[in-house]
Amino acid sequence: MSEVPVGDNRLRQPLAEAFARVPSGWRSVTDPFIESPTGRSLAQFVDARLRGGAVIYPANVFRALELAAPRDVRVVILGQDPVTAGHKLPPSLRNILAEVRADTGAASICETSMKGDLSAWAEQGVLLLNSVLSVEDGQPHSHANRGWEVLTDALLVKVAAGSAAVVFMLWGAAAQRKRALVDEGRHRVLMANHPSPLSARRPPEPFIGCRHFTRANMALADLAPERPPIRW
Repeated sequence: MSEVPVGDNRLRQPLAEAFARVPSGWRSVTDPFIESPTGRSLAQFVDARLRGGAVIYPANVFRALELAAPRDVRVVILGQDPVTAGHKLPPSLRNILAEVRADTGAASICETSMKGDLSAWAEQGVLLLNSVLSVEDGQPHSHANRGWEVLTDALLVKVAAGSAAVVFMLWGAAAQRKRALVDEGRHRVLMANHPSPLSARRPPEPFIGCRHFTRANMALADLAPERPPIRW
């Protein structure tokens, strides 16, 4: 397998190789999926686009699963992937980091020490997912309705079925469609528009001013008071 150059966030390997590297804690979900007709169809589609010269992001579609094992998940953010240091910050991530500062009164640890790499959140048990885990350059939603949604549904169901209560942040319409997968009698759900510039300030639930970061820590303090808050 060839190495991906530093700073290059393009997917370069067949999707099956990505599935083969998923950590063991998540394999009860990802293995049945990639062996299913939906999973095989998704892999065929993505691989065909790669062979056709499409520029597809990200290089590691399952980085979120590598950074947070199921047993460690305390917060799920559906609507943002972990991002990797060395890449230009997308506008949505700039809005997220600005909201952290406005909400908590301090710069995010990911802004000050990681330059936008959100792995510092993941290491504290924050699972960072999008509903669709790949996209083509300049074509938003280009890999929607190809099967990723089935997989991310199953991943959320696994988290929601775990023994620990979890805070789910659902950002944007695609994320909010998954609300029914979460037992709100056990877990907490926070909803807002997606943090992209097109929707971050729009009603009905603007992302700017949502205060999800302090609200999540307040919920965690109630659900698991013995655990420290997330250092956003």
